[in-house]
Amino acid sequence: MPYTKRMEELVAERVPFVHAVVVRAQLPTAVSPGDDAIILSDGSIEGFVGGQCAESSVRTAALSALSDGRTVLLRVLPEGEPDFPDSPGAQVVVNHCLSGGALEIFLQPLLPPPVLWIVGSSPIATALAALAGPLDFTVRPADASPGPAGATAAVVCSHGRGEPEAIRAALEAGVGYVGLVASRRRGASVLGEMGLSEEERRRVHSPAGLGIGARTAPEIALSILAEIVTAIRTGDLARAGGR
Repeated sequence: MPYTKRMEELVAERVPFVHAVVVRAQLPTAVSPGDDAIILSDGSIEGFVGGQCAESSVRTAALSALSDGRTVLLRVLPEGEPDFPDSPGAQVVVNHCLSGGALEIFLQPLLPPPVLWIVGSSPIATALAALAGPLDFTVRPADASPGPAGATAAVVCSHGRGEPEAIRAALEAGVGYVGLVASRRRGASVLGEMGLSEEERRRVHSPAGLGIGARTAPEIALSILAEIVTAIRTGDLARAGGR
């Protein structure tokens, strides 16, 4: 049966998972097209998409899909299986312990949107919040619970108000990208007085944003989001806090 309610619960709780659906099966096999399961990041499987042998292949492929966010069409074949119809682009696994039958399973990772913690009420902060939504970020204002905890990125654009405290809070919460909106000179002064370790300093970007010649608040916000998205897509920054 479809695990719709369980999936809704996991999405609401911001828990990453993979939804696996059998799309093709060849006898002898214990599953049928439409059978599905949920695979969590600890490797646990809720549901049924095959016996123990197929399950191990599904688990391995699902955990890989969670790490890179890409869907997978998985073909699990017994050794010497020549007759299962081909599917261009599918990931093929030959499972030597399958007693017979072949499976094709679609794996869709569902990852929580990255959280962007924004400190400040400046025009740049307003522009960041407006542009982040269409890019599938969850925007969290500085005063919203639980603060920077679990955030993928934090941007401090308070123009001198409480900047060291906000940066320190984001670093201690484990945020991978911390951007400070300031001139290069002022930013260096702020960070120089904080006594940051080398690892902490690498996580703080000042001036925040890519060098695109931005001048207006929306352009600066665009440059900052471009830098964050680049870090997420290149693997330097986890898509969701702590993942």
